[in-house]
Amino acid sequence: MTDHIQTRISDHILTLTIARPERKNALTQAMYGAMADAIGNANDDKAVRAIVLTGEGDMFTAGNDLGDFASLEARESGEPPVTRFLNTIRDAEKPIIVAVNGPAIGVGLTLLLHADIAYAADTANFRAPFTALGLVPEAGSSMLLPATVGNSMTNEILLAGRILSADEALACGLVSRVVPSHELIGATMGCASKIAASPPNAVRKSKALIRSSRDAVARQMAAEGKVFAEQLQSPEFAEAAAAFAQKRKPVFQD
Repeated sequence: MTDHIQTRISDHILTLTIARPERKNALTQAMYGAMADAIGNANDDKAVRAIVLTGEGDMFTAGNDLGDFASLEARESGEPPVTRFLNTIRDAEKPIIVAVNGPAIGVGLTLLLHADIAYAADTANFRAPFTALGLVPEAGSSMLLPATVGNSMTNEILLAGRILSADEALACGLVSRVVPSHELIGATMGCASKIAASPPNAVRKSKALIRSSRDAVARQMAAEGKVFAEQLQSPEFAEAAAAFAQKRKPVFQD
């Protein structure tokens, strides 16, 4: 477990807060594991009928902690916690509502494709800098993002690193509401409360019907994961991580 993921259950709502503001809520493997455990356990917990995910402070998440990921290959074998987390949010039985309280980078954007509802503060923005880091899309985003925002916008986001404002994310369907930052948690909890007050079996079965393409998404995620793991070992990622740490512009060789 890690103190950087705070959990609270109240009125049938499980709230998960990414709480590492000193590092812009960058996610480590331990944090992914804690979120996977909490969401997975909620499937069988009758005290939970809806799940809210948000960040502490003025940042949703800066994405993966690059130093943590650079050492991933040196760890024990088995399913990495990040993979377990992504599979868990894909297969979660209870509705997940995300409150994007600030910039959402990398997985901060792609996890929204597995959320059932996403609200954003008007101060939020969205970026997926995978190729700039020598990596490839993850979380099924190479399939789910085109289905959400269209091919052209997907290519701008995933290949060119376009940053979307909150209003642009709303216009292309990445989030369903944009509210002033001071109203975000209230609006999100209001939505979660409505779901939590609904018949729980009807909610779960409705979500399962809406997510009927889950098997195809799982296959795409597995394909992405294979290439992502290869790129983690690549000179491109090594150079990108080194340049980030040294605060310089990376130089990539063809």
